[in-house]
This record gives sequence, structure tokens and C-alpha cells, in this order.
Amino acid sequence: MRFTQLVYILLAATATSTAQQKKLYYEHPGKWETVLDSASLQNKEVFDKNWNMFYPWGIDHNGSARMYADEVNVKKGVLTLTAQPVSKPEGKSPHLPYAEINYHSGAVHAKHQINITEEYPEYRVYGEFKAPVAKGTWPAFWLTAVKGWPPETDILEFKGDSLNWQNTFITPKDVTTVKQTVPDAMQQWHSYEAVLKRVDAEHTSITYYFDGVKQAEHQTNFTGKPMWLIVNLQMEGSSGAPGPKKPVQYLARNITVQRIKGH
Repeated sequence: MRFTQLVYILLAATATSTAQQKKLYYEHPGKWETVLDSASLQNKEVFDKNWNMFYPWGIDHNGSARMYADEVNVKKGVLTLTAQPVSKPEGKSPHLPYAEINYHSGAVHAKHQINITEEYPEYRVYGEFKAPVAKGTWPAFWLTAVKGWPPETDILEFKGDSLNWQNTFITPKDVTTVKQTVPDAMQQWHSYEAVLKRVDAEHTSITYYFDGVKQAEHQTNFTGKPMWLIVNLQMEGSSGAPGPKKPVQYLARNITVQRIKGH
């Protein structure tokens, strides 16, 4: 047998073995552990076991909506967050840019914290949404640091129009973004997804998907930094003003968090 033929055979065998390992690692259902699934939105009792109301830090953030439990509804697998214009002044948000509170709305965060480690080197975060895109509406499906800020990764973020922003914040100024135009974001269910994979003791890659199609892969320093998963309907702020004068809804279903245990 010629040397070149031997090398070719060895390379082909190695490639086949690597492909098989990759397929097993990413696609074998036994590898994934589901820590949050669509059943968590089936009814209020199950929801309360898996989710907390509001943001992890409270009821206010960077827009003009203040979060109330009354604006969160869970029924038959669908989470509905409703933003309602206020009938009287409520003061300002204590968070930058200190917006006047013009709406009551809803926010929830998962009890399970997402932490990329050697033990759990890969996470998949997935959800299907009908998201409002009118001026002044600011729906999001995102991860943010348990301690400090960043890290942050925005899997879904519409800011007053039909453009979805998938952002990765390394620092407040070091931000990488990929965008998709979704004209029917409110009329049709669409899926938004991020896969976080440990690279080494410091770095984690984040691959973003929209309707199952890869959009981009960002490199981060998020390894070992726990993050919250948040679903919220903020208003105005970065999405423009004035916002709608009538109630607006943001719908979610099939929110799933899975992880892979390290080898």
C-alpha cells in the first residue's frame, strides 16, 4: 500500500470517528438533561415551582413599565405578559435612565440559574414567542448576570419595530449583535434560541438561532458566571416614545432549558 493511500485512509477514518462523536455529543437525546420545559407554563401551580415573578432585582428597570403580578397570566402552556397604561402618575424608575412610570407590565425569571462550568459545559435555551413590535414596546427573552453586569445575552429583543436584536455584552461597550427582520413577529409563533458552550476555563461560545436557523456565533468570557433567564415586557426607553395607549400583550410557549453533563 502506498504511503499516500495509507494517510488518506487514516484521515478518512479519523474524520468519520470525529463526525460520529460530534453527532452523538450534540444530537443524542440521552446526553441532554432538561432542567426547565414547556410543562412549567401549563398552569399556575407548576409555574410557581419553576419561576419567580418580576426581575431578579425587583419590579423596575430601564423603561417606563413597572412590573406587577396581575399582568402575568399562565394558562394551557402559554405565558402572557400584558402592558397596561397607568391611570395616574407613579413616579420614576430608580434605574437609569429614571423613566416616568407610564405602564404596568409583567416580568418573570426562572429559578434555575444557567452556569457554564466543567461539570455542565453546554446549555440550550429555547422559546417560542409572539412579540409586539409597535413603537414603545420592548419585549425580551434574555440572560443576565446573577452578580454584577455584564454578562448579558439577549436571545430575543425587539425595540419598537420588527427588528430582533441578539446581543452579547462582554462589557458595556464591548457588544456583538446580529439582527433579523421579523415582519410577523406578533402574528405568528417564532422560535428564538441560544446554545452556550464552554471553550475553556474563561471562554464560552454562544450560538444564536432564529426559527432553527443559525444566525451567528459570539465568543465570550462567561464561563463560571451564573446567569438568570428573564422574560419581560418593558416599555418605551430604547423602543421609543410615546408608547401605545391601549394594552399590549407578549406571548411565550415551549420555553426550554437543557444542559449536557461533562465527559
